Amino acid sequence: MKRMHLVLIFIGIMAIKGNAQKLNSMNWLNEPAEWEIKDNKLTMQVTPQSDYWNKSHYGFTVYDGPFLYTERSGEFETVVKMSGVYKTRFDQVCLMLRIDENNYIKTGVEYVDGIYNISTVHTIDKSSWSVMGLKEKPKNVWMKAVRRLDAVEIFYSIDGVNYTMTNTVYFPEHKTVQVGMMAASPDGKGFTATFEDFKITHLPDQRRLEWLKNNQ
Repeated sequence: MKRMHLVLIFIGIMAIKGNAQKLNSMNWLNEPAEWEIKDNKLTMQVTPQSDYWNKSHYGFTVYDGPFLYTERSGEFETVVKMSGVYKTRFDQVCLMLRIDENNYIKTGVEYVDGIYNISTVHTIDKSSWSVMGLKEKPKNVWMKAVRRLDAVEIFYSIDGVNYTMTNTVYFPEHKTVQVGMMAASPDGKGFTATFEDFKITHLPDQRRLEWLKNNQ
């Protein structure tokens, strides 16, 4: 029995460690000119005048921000710690979930007119944007997204422990998702963005759990 307990503890530890993603094995969309991965931390010089936006309000579509991603199917939770040396209006660092050019979510910190905001752009064909101003510049922000069924719940934290929910948005289910870290500098000449402690945790399918509960 003692040996069994030790085995279960070991499996639990390995599962927790397994959540951390090896950044060197991930892929680039719009690879920036300068970037480095060291000790599983990504630092990039963000591409000038880059962004993700579809049609709404401004009348243009852009899709050229640097995005380092891995692919994930099913239901999951993902979290990343991020920071930036913000310089210009709309400079942003984000956690991103992307199905294709017409279906994506980017959520993180965006610098707008002197205010640091928790910002989310939700795109289903057309983009919508929501912001929540922070009282001061955060040293770091942790963004978390939970994909369940046909929705994604979005949370932020300034200490990596206590999370506040900001959005629940529609996101098509049964689609493979590109999940990772993106940054953009729509109006500027770029800036330094840093990401670390990027993790993805598998969640058992919610409908299957309900079926099992009712069919014991």
